[in-house]
Amino acid sequence: MGRGRVQLKRIENSSSRHVTFSKRRNGLLKKANEISVLCDAQVALIVFSCRGKLTEFSSHSSSMDNILERYERCSHSEQLAGTNSDSQGNLSLELFKLTTRAEVLQKNIRNYEGEDLDPLSLKELQSLEHQLDNALKRIRMKKNQIMMESISERHKMEKALKDQNNMLAKKVKEKEKKALITPPQQYPFDFNVSPPQLPSPPTLTLGGTREEGGAMLVGDNEAEAEAGPSNNIVMPPWMMFHMTS
Repeated sequence: MGRGRVQLKRIENSSSRHVTFSKRRNGLLKKANEISVLCDAQVALIVFSCRGKLTEFSSHSSSMDNILERYERCSHSEQLAGTNSDSQGNLSLELFKLTTRAEVLQKNIRNYEGEDLDPLSLKELQSLEHQLDNALKRIRMKKNQIMMESISERHKMEKALKDQNNMLAKKVKEKEKKALITPPQQYPFDFNVSPPQLPSPPTLTLGGTREEGGAMLVGDNEAEAEAGPSNNIVMPPWMMFHMTS
């Protein structure tokens, strides 16, 4: 039986839709490659799946960026020629360029992360590997440079701390030598200390005394207490000597 005609409508089954997309995409890429080789034509193919996966193809004679730039020039040549003063057309063209470049950059980023590698050819994979190797070498060189600078800085700090420690130890030794050579300090006399109190000389009184054998005897305390207070006259010893002679 011959193959029937496929009805052109959306396939509802997701797995069948994915299988059909993969088959048709591979066939489309094959046809694009054939027309570019047989007819020496510049072919650019961009396909986005329903899941947002990008698939692109460009002829070997030119890159995707060159074909897109040529497309922009051809598609907007009439508009740019007739509306040079129209700023809206310039903005639209600039927006289209930026959008295209953003898509290319996003694709490159995904390739660098190891994603969307199926559409790439062997030559493109080798080029991507070479770019990653060069980037890795530059990263390692920068890392080693930063590590060496950090180690050198730490050595300088260690040397400065050692010098400071030696200086402090030298100062301590000098102070210890000065303490051994310096004689003990003599403290001055303290004038705040009061001198010792000398005993006062005995005093003789006329009242309450009696004379026996040329000697003066002090009377009894009880008799003096009964007689009451008396006017005692204090006399120096030399006067007492003349009175008894």
